[in-house]
Amino acid sequence: MFARLLILFITIPAVELILFITLGDKIGLIRTFGIILVTGILGAWLTRLQGMRTLVRYQQAMNEGRLPHEEVMDGLMILLAGAVLLTPGFLTDAVGFLLLVPLVRGVVRKWLLKYLEGKIQIVGNGVNVTAGTEYREERIPEVGRKRSQDDVIIEAEVIEETKRGE
Repeated sequence: MFARLLILFITIPAVELILFITLGDKIGLIRTFGIILVTGILGAWLTRLQGMRTLVRYQQAMNEGRLPHEEVMDGLMILLAGAVLLTPGFLTDAVGFLLLVPLVRGVVRKWLLKYLEGKIQIVGNGVNVTAGTEYREERIPEVGRKRSQDDVIIEAEVIEETKRGE
């Protein structure tokens, strides 16, 4: 893992530098800096816009009693997009703008869920769900005894049962 990160931290700036020099040679220094400035401003604006939309979707999911896992993943991808858009570079800007497209985020989210399947477990308050499993949530109906309005039933399929501490 360290070797992969090291390669990324060396190759990405090298590619960005080559792109800066090549584009600066073709269109000029002032236009190159103009593009960097415009993509930074546009990227910050789009990141804020997508972030606010995701926050609203997160709040709706919470109000409906649903686990906002998609919204959280989208929020993290938008955060990453904002970070790379504020970093000068054409390659990083392309990645950042792609992550701001909801359709692209959906594809990346599915890929991440498949990659993380079986590697992450959500545990808490009697819930033990492995990432990637299908589950459905709904509000608990009133059935003659007092329950909190925030109680949630989570239906999940148990794929593999493990004992704690194993």
